[in-house]
Amino acid sequence: MALEPGAAAGLEVVSGTRPETTEVGSYFISNYPPFSQWKREFLPEIEQVLDQRPVRPETPLGLYLHIPFCRKRCRFCYFRVYTDQNAKDIERYAQALAREVELLAHKPSVAGRSLRFVYFGGGTPSYLSAKQLLALRTRLHASVSWDTAEEVTFECEPGTLSLEKVKTLKEIGVTRISLGVENFDDTILETNGRAHLSPEIFRAYEWIQQVGFPQVNIDLIAGMIGESDENWHRCLDKARELAPDNITIYQMELPFNTLIAKEMKEAGITSPVANWPTKRRWVDEAFEFLGKGGYHISSAQELVRNPERDHFVYRDQVWRGADLLATGVASFGHLQGVHYQNLDQLTDYLAALEAGRLPLNRALPITPHQALIREFVLQLKEGVVPVGPFREKFGVDLRDEFREALGRQAQAGYLVVEGDTIRLTRKGLLQVDTLLPEYFEPAHRAVRYT
Repeated sequence: MALEPGAAAGLEVVSGTRPETTEVGSYFISNYPPFSQWKREFLPEIEQVLDQRPVRPETPLGLYLHIPFCRKRCRFCYFRVYTDQNAKDIERYAQALAREVELLAHKPSVAGRSLRFVYFGGGTPSYLSAKQLLALRTRLHASVSWDTAEEVTFECEPGTLSLEKVKTLKEIGVTRISLGVENFDDTILETNGRAHLSPEIFRAYEWIQQVGFPQVNIDLIAGMIGESDENWHRCLDKARELAPDNITIYQMELPFNTLIAKEMKEAGITSPVANWPTKRRWVDEAFEFLGKGGYHISSAQELVRNPERDHFVYRDQVWRGADLLATGVASFGHLQGVHYQNLDQLTDYLAALEAGRLPLNRALPITPHQALIREFVLQLKEGVVPVGPFREKFGVDLRDEFREALGRQAQAGYLVVEGDTIRLTRKGLLQVDTLLPEYFEPAHRAVRYT
């Protein structure tokens, strides 16, 4: 489950508030300005940026590779994924992906720059076989190299792994495994449409530990259909027993284009997902329980065992304005002040690359003020924002720029301003995404997010 590249389907929210029940829509903020503002008419902006030397060559550069294949579509999934693809389909996509990276690597904006981080997301990157992964690495390395990258993250679905494949991941340079556990209860996994069951989780995790990676993350989802207090506490017990370096916990949502949302509309049923106060309580209990087990909160969704060692470079860099090359169908990127997204239909994506064109779909150049807002709201999701770096980068004091919003949210108990630091309270951290639109420019507060 990718943290950034796939955009959530929009549900407008009022800062600090939302319906108590989990209705169809999404509130997760992963970028700014809203995706609904990205347009085809701005494509010349990203094309121009690609064709010129970077204005800020010191900006860290990352690469996102979208692998859109899955064994089955989860009932809560809103990402661009395809099931039942055969080896020929995968080969065609891999060739197109390699061609896209090659085209980008020769652009003046990219040529000569080193990759700081790489992220294989999906979909299910681990859907590919060991042989396919090795072939893809060879093709990609003909254009770019991640041998010196600080982090190479690879998302895995437990049931797609084998010991051979895990060894292959190590061989191709993966440094951070992200295992999509979601829940440890087989009934809940089946009800929510997950392809794997719990025995596959423990088997996959044993292989991962046997091979050894610098960083291992597991994903959990608070509030999957059928979740209960008792089961949630069992999940936390098992997560702590596994003792991964990082634990990511999402609160279950129902974006518009999910199977669950479609079923609700067609059958006229009420939301089958726990309400927001319950999900916030479950995440709060996770923070408390895992904290007693030695974990530390690193964001509203993440805990780490060792804050000095366990860093999520992809998140840290993207949330601080890094350039991100988006490759693969429907993926989102950012380059030298311009947001962009690739074509979001597989046939269109393949056709563009097979014709020798980059598969660009829409874009949005952002102003320095919008860049300031983007970095501030994303870093606020980490729970602590120092004022100094923003003053140095943007020449702005956050306490002055957002005085009214900070004051309202401080009065409501969501945050405190302590000297040169803006710090969310636990109350604010548990529902941070509902707070962020208040910092948007007025024109963006009432528009659809996607």
